Amino acid sequence: MDLELLMMTLLQTLAIDSVATVPAADEATTQSIGLLDLLIKGGYMMIPLYVLFVLAIFIFVQKLLVIKKASKTPGHLMDQVKLLVQSGQVEKAKMICAGDNTPVANMISKGIDRIGSPLKNIEVAIENVGKLEIYKLEKNLGVLATVSGAAPMIGFLGTVTGMIQAFISIAQEDGMVSPKLLSSGIYEAMITTAAGLVVGIVAYLGYNYLVTQVSKLVHHMEYTSIEFIDLLQDK
Repeated sequence: MDLELLMMTLLQTLAIDSVATVPAADEATTQSIGLLDLLIKGGYMMIPLYVLFVLAIFIFVQKLLVIKKASKTPGHLMDQVKLLVQSGQVEKAKMICAGDNTPVANMISKGIDRIGSPLKNIEVAIENVGKLEIYKLEKNLGVLATVSGAAPMIGFLGTVTGMIQAFISIAQEDGMVSPKLLSSGIYEAMITTAAGLVVGIVAYLGYNYLVTQVSKLVHHMEYTSIEFIDLLQDK
């Protein structure tokens, strides 16, 4: 009889516990953390990651606009210059190049200015202008490459400092350490790693895309300069 009473008491206790845990589970599932709240909980190491992300986006957009503008050289520009130079209308050819104001046009314009000089001097002048134009195109790309490497390291540093703070909090606790305290400290520390990787990946992809576009434009500049030198040799 005592055994039956004990079993009934145990079943009632389990039933009460199961009923009590259902609302708690429902409450846990209904709770959600927004993205902004999640990023804020990453700690003070998120501040440099925010700055690097904004810097990477700014440089990418700015350089993309510069490269697109520099690539808008009319396909018939070299044909017009060729006809004008062959017919002796050098000043008109210079005006056409000045109106275009692109790296290719600036190189051709410098070559036209040097017409009458030895061919080697013309080639050197065109090459020097090309170097200056390439420098303008590649300016700040190194910063984007630095962001792609620095952001993940800052994220890892934030994770390490966050874990240190979590373990300090655990060491200061008296008695049993609650799993909630341990888990919250760990996930807050891991936020910086995820954020650093995201910023690094975005900057890395943007850097490689811009480098590819610059390489295509440089190839076009080299081809045009060779074509202009050939024009002077045939003249």
